[in-house]
Amino acid sequence: MEKMKIVATARQVPERVVTNDELTDLMDTSDEWIYPRTGIHNRHVVTDENTSDLATSVAEKLLAESGWSANDLDFIIVSTMSPDALSPHTAAIVQGNIEATNAFAFDVNAACSGFVYGLSVASAFLSSGRYQKGMFIGAEVLSKLVDWKDRTVSVLFGDGAGGVLLEKTEEPKGLLAEELQAYGDRGEAILTGRFANKNAFAGEISPLDPYFHQDGRGVYSFATREVPKVLNKALEKAGLTADDVDLYLAHQANHRIIESMAKNFGQPMEKFPTNMVEYGNTSAASTAILLDELQKAGKIKPGMTVAFVGFGGGLAIGAQIWQF
Repeated sequence: MEKMKIVATARQVPERVVTNDELTDLMDTSDEWIYPRTGIHNRHVVTDENTSDLATSVAEKLLAESGWSANDLDFIIVSTMSPDALSPHTAAIVQGNIEATNAFAFDVNAACSGFVYGLSVASAFLSSGRYQKGMFIGAEVLSKLVDWKDRTVSVLFGDGAGGVLLEKTEEPKGLLAEELQAYGDRGEAILTGRFANKNAFAGEISPLDPYFHQDGRGVYSFATREVPKVLNKALEKAGLTADDVDLYLAHQANHRIIESMAKNFGQPMEKFPTNMVEYGNTSAASTAILLDELQKAGKIKPGMTVAFVGFGGGLAIGAQIWQF
């Protein structure tokens, strides 16, 4: 066990809620079409905020909840595929906003696996013995990356942020095991944010296309087949069976994918809480938002074993097993 603890959790979502019924004004769709296929009724969408705004709100809530000073932080990591800009990176903006003068800061981009990948990086820093306290946030404004007339993609995504404070401890709790895998040969199944090459020496100009494009059936097949394999490897490393895990906090992409996962492991759906009905797919933020909801509701108790599972763009999958 890598001994560390999650000291605090927090989330922030935009006030503006867009229902499935509202989307009928933009495209040929309906709640009757969207919900059975995805498990999504609503999503929260920014009006005047950006990714760093949501992340900063989470950072402020984390500090307020824990009683920590910003100067207590050794590092700040933000996982996002939808930053305000390529530079300055989102974590640096957050660091400046909360005046965390002792913290270094950087971003991680692992798309929908971003929560697990970022948490892996943060836990590695703590396990190194060089750092004691850190902040990790998953934050996304995916609404700027979707074509709001494309019903195959735009109905899926929402905006939001969630995060945790982490600290080294001598208590018997922390990271039991993890498994991270990438499938770059299948990366074109999920594409977004492509830049045009307009330099003076380029031959054929590559296309500028900022929007999401997704092979929905391919991604569904990938998630239902490959995610259980990765999660099983993490469980084996931890010396646990599926029955030993109290809660599985999976990336909130699609309700049918999570149902398939529960069935694959012979576990009741009660162990696989979901919230995509209200938030949609918020990529790197989804698991963090769900974690905070469960913590605030008192559903995660000391001694519980919790699995975090992320999957999506890259393609990539990550799984971690934690003792709370």
